[in-house]
Amino acid sequence: MRDIEHHPGEMREHSLDLATPEKWGEGLLSIPEGETLELDVRLESVHEGILVSGTVDTTATGVCGRCLIDITEPVEVEFQELFAYPGDEASDYDVQDDHVDLENLVRDAIVLSLPFQPVCQPDCPGLDPNTGERLTESPGNTEQTPADPRWAALQQYTPDDGDALRAAPKTEKS
Repeated sequence: MRDIEHHPGEMREHSLDLATPEKWGEGLLSIPEGETLELDVRLESVHEGILVSGTVDTTATGVCGRCLIDITEPVEVEFQELFAYPGDEASDYDVQDDHVDLENLVRDAIVLSLPFQPVCQPDCPGLDPNTGERLTESPGNTEQTPADPRWAALQQYTPDDGDALRAAPKTEKS
């Protein structure tokens, strides 16, 4: 980066394949330690510092938030940040000696892009609340018990009963 530092208008592009130094993310989906990160980075010198923009591609692993099956999901994230030259003003990211440290920037971009409740498929039915089995694998128990025994009497009525009540003539009260 030394050749573009303090030379506004200069630019360099780099493609890097790096491994994550540790596990990134704490939820149901995370990037495991040692997972490959494919970075395409553009470094542009501007008056205030070095503008870093690029994309990162990697793979996240974890479990489905509904049925708890193992899932692997591709992650592609774009990022852009200004690394300011050292000076009086405080900034989130600074140029340090002759380099910019992308680890925090890339880690934050990836972790913030991970879904809070990942699913194995958009219409995942989840787990059966009574048996705990995955609904996609269970034979489908058709027996349904009422949630509250006070409603059990309503199971006797059929849709035809409602039609009969509407068709009956109303009687006048004397």
